[in-house]
Amino acid sequence: MVFFLGDNGTDAPLGDSHAIACAAPLRGKKATHYEGGLRVPFIAAWAKLDEASDLQKALRIPADRLSDQVGTVHDIFPTILGVSGIETKEMVDGADLSPALEGGTLDRMPEFLMHFPHQHRSSYFTSYRLGDWKVIYHYHNEGPERYELYNLADDRSESNNLAGSRKGELQRMMRGMIEALSEAGAQFPLALDGSGRTLKPEMP
Repeated sequence: MVFFLGDNGTDAPLGDSHAIACAAPLRGKKATHYEGGLRVPFIAAWAKLDEASDLQKALRIPADRLSDQVGTVHDIFPTILGVSGIETKEMVDGADLSPALEGGTLDRMPEFLMHFPHQHRSSYFTSYRLGDWKVIYHYHNEGPERYELYNLADDRSESNNLAGSRKGELQRMMRGMIEALSEAGAQFPLALDGSGRTLKPEMP
């Protein structure tokens, strides 16, 4: 079985890191909190078709099929375990992508947490996606500037920040983010005033 994918979005030296530029129509690039830094192609195929192969019988990947379902690199290992029929008692990150690879639908709502409590192109942020909604929290910003909220189904270029107009949705997404961070045992950045104070996400 061959998987082809990238570990992050493009890093082409074209345009501002947070603009709609080298990853157009997506916004951003590698190491940013926008979709241009997160989305990559994912291609799966058997290297050579073999009708006698038990593994290929267990996972029939139809040719020439496109899917807009969401997966992550963490899903590859549990997918291989599932196809191979290998069981493990260890806790494994990710989920088996076999239903999607066979042309079906994953039995889950797309959820993705990206926590970045340090400095780079996009610094000191957490982004959280659930379904079509995505929230970005900026730890060192104040007031309304802390929050970005997008509906990716309607606005894949993340051009219309809905944090000010969809307050109920913003609160729902922030609760989900805080819960996901807690479950992951996440560490958090420190305040810039030298106090050593830990900054955790605050509800709007």
